[in-house]
Amino acid sequence: MRIVAGSAKGRALAGPKATSKHIRPTADRVRETIFNVLGQWLEEQKVLDLYAGTGALGLESVSRGATRAVLVDSDREALSLCRTNTETLGFGARVEILAQPVERALEVLGRKGDRFELIFADPPYAARVVETVLEGIARSKVLAPGGTVVVEHDKREAAPESHEGFERVDQRRFGDTLVSLFRIP
Repeated sequence: MRIVAGSAKGRALAGPKATSKHIRPTADRVRETIFNVLGQWLEEQKVLDLYAGTGALGLESVSRGATRAVLVDSDREALSLCRTNTETLGFGARVEILAQPVERALEVLGRKGDRFELIFADPPYAARVVETVLEGIARSKVLAPGGTVVVEHDKREAAPESHEGFERVDQRRFGDTLVSLFRIP
C-alpha cells in the first residue's frame, strides 16, 4: 500500500498482519478512483475517516491538501497502524486519532461542533451498517454543508438511494466492493 498522490506520493504505508481478521485496507486502485471522482485535491478541507484501519483514506486526503484529518477506530492493531503511518508520513500536526467506537466518536465530534467536508466510512463488511453510519452522521451533524460521505461496503449490502436526508450521487463497483457516495441535497 502506498499514498497515490500529493505531497507524500509513493510513500509506503504499513499494513495489517497477514493474520488480521479485522482490518481490510482499501486497495490503492480503489483509493485512486475515489479521489478521481471526488477531485484530485482537497485544499482547506477537513476529513473524517471512520473505521480508519490503516488510516490510508484520511492520510491520502492530507497528502492531497486536506488541512485536518480525524481517524477513528477502536481496534488496537488499527490504532497502532494509524499512529505508525501518521508518524512515518510526518502528518502528526494535521491528524488526530480517536480510539473510540464510531458511534461514540460521532457523538463527541458533534457535541464539539466539528464539521467535515468529507467523511469516509469503511466498516467491516459483515457489520452491514451503511444505513446506521448515515444515521449517526445525520444525528451528530458532523457533515458540513455541501459535504460528501463515501461509504465502502460489500456488494451484497445494498446502499439506499436515499436515507436520513442523504441522496446517493454515485456508486462504483470493484469486485466484491461497492463504493457509494452520498450528499445532502
